[in-house]
Amino acid sequence: MIRNTFSILNGIGAKLERRLWKDGILTWDDFIDAKSINVISPDRKPAFDESLSIASGHLAEGNATFFARTVKRREHWRFFEDFNGEAVCLDIETNGYQPDRGGYVTVVGLYDGFEWRALTAGEDLTTENLNRELSGYKYLITFYGASFDVPFLMKTFKGVRFDMPHFDLCYAAKKLGMNGGLKKLEASLDIERDEDVKGMDGYAAVKLWELARRGNDDAMRLLMLYNREDTVNLMKIAGILYQRLKQSTGIEEYLSCGVG
Repeated sequence: MIRNTFSILNGIGAKLERRLWKDGILTWDDFIDAKSINVISPDRKPAFDESLSIASGHLAEGNATFFARTVKRREHWRFFEDFNGEAVCLDIETNGYQPDRGGYVTVVGLYDGFEWRALTAGEDLTTENLNRELSGYKYLITFYGASFDVPFLMKTFKGVRFDMPHFDLCYAAKKLGMNGGLKKLEASLDIERDEDVKGMDGYAAVKLWELARRGNDDAMRLLMLYNREDTVNLMKIAGILYQRLKQSTGIEEYLSCGVG
């Protein structure tokens, strides 16, 4: 999808992007190779050509950091296919308070499509370990993470780095007219949870942490299972929302019709 995307260029929005597709300009290469494009000023095309050439080079090198800096976050969903194999889903649990009121992260869950693992407060949850884990990936997937998880981690772990494109499923779902929290979204997509934590919410996770701190092993087991379900389900949801967002752009219509 990203190589069909022209909205990464300043001054090109969804409407003009679709016009380009309609005129047979479906990929970055199509744009660059065209001597002229009806809807693009001749004065602006050379700069656009250069921008797309630079972006193409960084994409070929897998330089996700470049796109995290240069592409608007609302368009980061478009990188899902290109960086899916190097993506990590992230979800945190906290003690229920904000950082400026004694709040801290209790668990950070990470899932890459193959393995789920967690960093836990008082054990291995440190800035160094967080950065080490994140450094192995090029794409971040969260639910409401742009507003909660990432800012919370950055406030409580000084020096933690999030320098990759970020696919926030909460805002992606809203763009598709699907409102509500993660559990509601899962239900609408027929994604099941383990029976032991079905119906559990963030408040319950806070209470489980309090019990776990007092030595309740079963509470810790449930807290970890709850986080695992939150984190693992993000990957399933990301794939579904990505396909729906891609379809909503109209690009598949032009590709399937062989325009250009």
